[in-house]
Amino acid sequence: MSLVFVLKVHFMSTRKSAIVLGAYGFIGAACVKHLQQAGFHVTGVGRSQSAARQCFPDLQWNFLDIAAATTTDWRKIFETADIIINASGALQDTAKDNLDAIHVQAIERMCEALQNTDKLFIQISAAGVKPDAATHFLRTKAKGDAILQKQLEHAIILRPALVIGPQAYGGTALLRAASAMPFIGFKVFPESQIQSIALDDVAKVVTHCALGKVPKGTTADLAEATSQTLWQLTNAVRAWQGFPQWRHAITTPNWLLTATSKLADALGTLGWRSPLRSTSIETLQNGITADTTTWQKAGGFPCKSLNETLSSLPGSTQERWFARLYLLLPLTIACLSLFWLASGTIGAIQFSEAQNVLTERGMDQTLSLLFVFAGSITDITLGSLILFRRSTRLACLGMIAVTLGYLGAGTLWATDLWADPLGPYVKTIPAVILALFPILLLEER
Repeated sequence: MSLVFVLKVHFMSTRKSAIVLGAYGFIGAACVKHLQQAGFHVTGVGRSQSAARQCFPDLQWNFLDIAAATTTDWRKIFETADIIINASGALQDTAKDNLDAIHVQAIERMCEALQNTDKLFIQISAAGVKPDAATHFLRTKAKGDAILQKQLEHAIILRPALVIGPQAYGGTALLRAASAMPFIGFKVFPESQIQSIALDDVAKVVTHCALGKVPKGTTADLAEATSQTLWQLTNAVRAWQGFPQWRHAITTPNWLLTATSKLADALGTLGWRSPLRSTSIETLQNGITADTTTWQKAGGFPCKSLNETLSSLPGSTQERWFARLYLLLPLTIACLSLFWLASGTIGAIQFSEAQNVLTERGMDQTLSLLFVFAGSITDITLGSLILFRRSTRLACLGMIAVTLGYLGAGTLWATDLWADPLGPYVKTIPAVILALFPILLLEER
């Protein structure tokens, strides 16, 4: 037996094992990479196999719904782990997410599973959590933190401020899109104070905790040393993106933001996790600030300032593309929905006229009736399905297939319409191209 083999076996048997809950998420994925670089054997936990395999195809995974997992489930998952990092969470209640189940009940079951063990639990919470916080997100996070402090006294709780990284998701994606607005800047709560932290710093802190460099039982806010207004933050991001400063800026009225957030909340029932939901808007209005005193007393390193964070990220062409296209996705979906709903509705209202277009060109009366009826129902169905997040991709594919079918059938039965001066056939081709857009940009993580 070679010495190299013996040393390798010894290393594999002595290196610590870490489990990351929400390992394909914004913060969780960064933690996985840093822990692996530090020599940890990492296992991921999440509910989406497709997102997990896309993010870390070679990582060992446990797939389950974190909100519904039982104490027994957690005991089995945590059995071989030395360290557990909880980077899972949700921003707001939806048909898919229940904040009490994710932030409170899941923590209770995890604590039960970890009783009488010496495993280290690291909780990724949020700056500003308190029992009487303005949002349900912060209140449920506070409840979960309190359970950990009571049940697992050696647990470490980290509360980062606004996290900025190379990836854009949720609020940070919206920030980049707002910073890339052409011509006019929109001042949203311009005086709200915001502190940020680099995603890399959050992952580095987690790794320091896992390596034992932070005292057990620490609960600390994580953020840059100073804050800036939301308007200053927006301008800093715009400068990093490489766009010139706006010549004109207008303050967005609060009533408009409230109305927008209510609409975004309603879209949550259709499966959309819009960063414009009321939790995000209220959080921005109240500001995101942190007290880093505890982190400093624990011997923590100073976190990067906003300018240092941005200078460490590539302000590339891809970044500018993403920022410009981000807000076009919901507009495209709304446009396609209205187009297909209108097409189906007009066809149903003007049923006889639509049928005459076909019968005048030799189609059988019964066949033309079925063709117009099926077309109207199909158009209305596709226009409705695209509004539901789970069926948007399928609806877009259906729109493309149906449009090509219309063109094929129309070419056979009404070839002369290709030469119609209003271009009824020609104008459907851009609709096919437009339907490709959501298919390519629906990916969130």
